[in-house]
Amino acid sequence: MSEFSPKEIEAGRLLFARPWQFIKGCVRIDDLPPGDRLEIAFAGRSNVGKSSLINALTNRVNLARTSNTPGRTQELNIFEADDAPLRIVDMPGYGFAKAPKKTVEKWTRLIHAYLKGRATLRRVFVLIDGRHGPKAADETVMNELDTAAVSYQIVLTKADKPKAGELEKVIALTSKIVAKHPAAHPEMIITSSEKGIGMEELRATISRF
Repeated sequence: MSEFSPKEIEAGRLLFARPWQFIKGCVRIDDLPPGDRLEIAFAGRSNVGKSSLINALTNRVNLARTSNTPGRTQELNIFEADDAPLRIVDMPGYGFAKAPKKTVEKWTRLIHAYLKGRATLRRVFVLIDGRHGPKAADETVMNELDTAAVSYQIVLTKADKPKAGELEKVIALTSKIVAKHPAAHPEMIITSSEKGIGMEELRATISRF
């Protein structure tokens, strides 16, 4: 994991100490805000803890909606802070989403169009459940990001759930898989939204942009 200076940790804290707000949900590329600031996006399987991570990252309880129903996020959800040079994009969960097939196909096309055509997109953070490691759907997304030449970085979520030995196995397995993907950042960020683990590192990583 990267070593961050106290200055970088503080820069990350200040970036996310701002009052972040939900701006809009976009169902079409034309709905997106103008490309007037850098963007980071969060992607992951349904129920990987994406909304919880965004809430923990921004120090908000209900900024991103959390749900036990897979596939609830069906839009590109946009979050901004008034004076931040950065925009957060929460992407629809993939995998076992409980939604009609046509709906899933529609938002899959939206995701692809966004990833391939958004010049301001700086990095996609691909969330993987720390209890299980990468699934087939995760590797499919990683392959697509490689093909689209979009920079991405793996964030392991729910790191407080498995036992230490089990977590180490998942980290080793995930690292081995990441090494095979050319567009993947070589370092993972290990997190727990519930315990606050890895939030400083994630904020500092983002603030480097």
